[in-house]
Amino acid sequence: MTTHRSFLFVLGSSRPDGNTESLARKAAEQLPSDVEQTWISLAAHPLPDFADLRHDSDHVRPTEGSTALLLDATLDATDIVIVSPLYWYSVSAQTKRYLDHWSGWLRTPGLDFKATLAGRTLWGVTVLADDQPVVADPLVGTLNNSAAYLKMRFGGVLLGNGSKPGDILADAEALARAKTFFAQEAPAARFLYETA
Repeated sequence: MTTHRSFLFVLGSSRPDGNTESLARKAAEQLPSDVEQTWISLAAHPLPDFADLRHDSDHVRPTEGSTALLLDATLDATDIVIVSPLYWYSVSAQTKRYLDHWSGWLRTPGLDFKATLAGRTLWGVTVLADDQPVVADPLVGTLNNSAAYLKMRFGGVLLGNGSKPGDILADAEALARAKTFFAQEAPAARFLYETA
């Protein structure tokens, strides 16, 4: 039985058409034509700063604006792709704010956010200026641990190298990995302290 898949690409760069987005689009080109793709730029649809109300009771489902758009798109997706450049060794501020809003959505009555995302897949795409991929480990850890907490699957992070606009198009290894990135099996996410 084949399940319909719907990919949400959350663009976390402060500039459009950057290296990370270009790499994500190269990977997305390989998806089957019947896979729905939704692309949302956090720069074009900025979220408000997250207010931590976890011990308060006024969690209300957003009904308009960028918050409602991103919440609905997140709930509708079978696969969520965080497309964020490596900023200070982790995700961008816009991306972190989006993930922070997950905390509020976890506590919004009627959403069942955690149960809804359980079993779905989280992916990452990032481009870094450093030639040592290990410097992206904090970003990878953020996404892996977020997926593990929500009992999601984690497809890993597609890494590329570049700094100036267009640099990613010269990274032949990253472009080759992009061709099969979304075709790989995504295992259940686990915290590093968990055993298989």
